[in-house]
Amino acid sequence: MQKVKPFLWFNGNLEEAMNFYVSVFKNAKILSADRWGEPGLDGKPKVKSGTFEIEGQAFMALDGGPHYKLSPAFSIFVGCETQAEIDELWDKLTEGGQELRCGWLTDKFGVSWQIIPSVLGKLLHGQDREKSGRAMQAMLQMQKIDIAALQKAYDG
Repeated sequence: MQKVKPFLWFNGNLEEAMNFYVSVFKNAKILSADRWGEPGLDGKPKVKSGTFEIEGQAFMALDGGPHYKLSPAFSIFVGCETQAEIDELWDKLTEGGQELRCGWLTDKFGVSWQIIPSVLGKLLHGQDREKSGRAMQAMLQMQKIDIAALQKAYDG
């Protein structure tokens, strides 16, 4: 059992959100979905709390209503190995959401994500400050991160 887990607050759409996240990520599953209260349109009580897992990271969640809102002050960082992985996650997570700068996005539920290539740290923090500066300037112009464009800027 993980000692520390992110806890997310949703407003009336927890079950939909959990189903969405496990459909986006290949290595994801719903661990629990606790129902109570009045039945919904499907005749079953609404999911009020649950736990799901993405790539081995467990998340706890509550359908707590409109009292609190998710914000980009908390984001989920996803390290990606390939451009294809970035493209796939970006396309799925931005559907109905919002593209932000530098690999950040907000999905349709208000959860903030960073979809970042693993090579980014090497390019931005390399020994050659001039090359790293060019990569940084290129990244600052991007929404979805483009690994080839970053590498091209780094190489000059």
